Amino acid sequence: MITANNIKATPLQTNNFKEFMKFVKECSQTANQSLASTLMSTLTNTKFDRSRTMHEHVLEMTNLVPKLKTLGMAIDWIFLV
Repeated sequence: MITANNIKATPLQTNNFKEFMKFVKECSQTANQSLASTLMSTLTNTKFDRSRTMHEHVLEMTNLVPKLKTLGMAIDWIFLV
């Protein structure tokens, strides 16, 4: 994935507030989808590799769940086991 292609260089030039808010909403949804994808990838691909303590690893994994919940993705705690 190339980051430069996903960044919009200029905001929408309009005098209509509704159009501007629609543009902002679309941009934030795209960012939220990207963040959710990144968090899910981290959740599914991170393995305990003994480079840190088990406690730190478990905390990192459990801290991903509330972040995903704020994006509208419910994760069961059973999935983390």
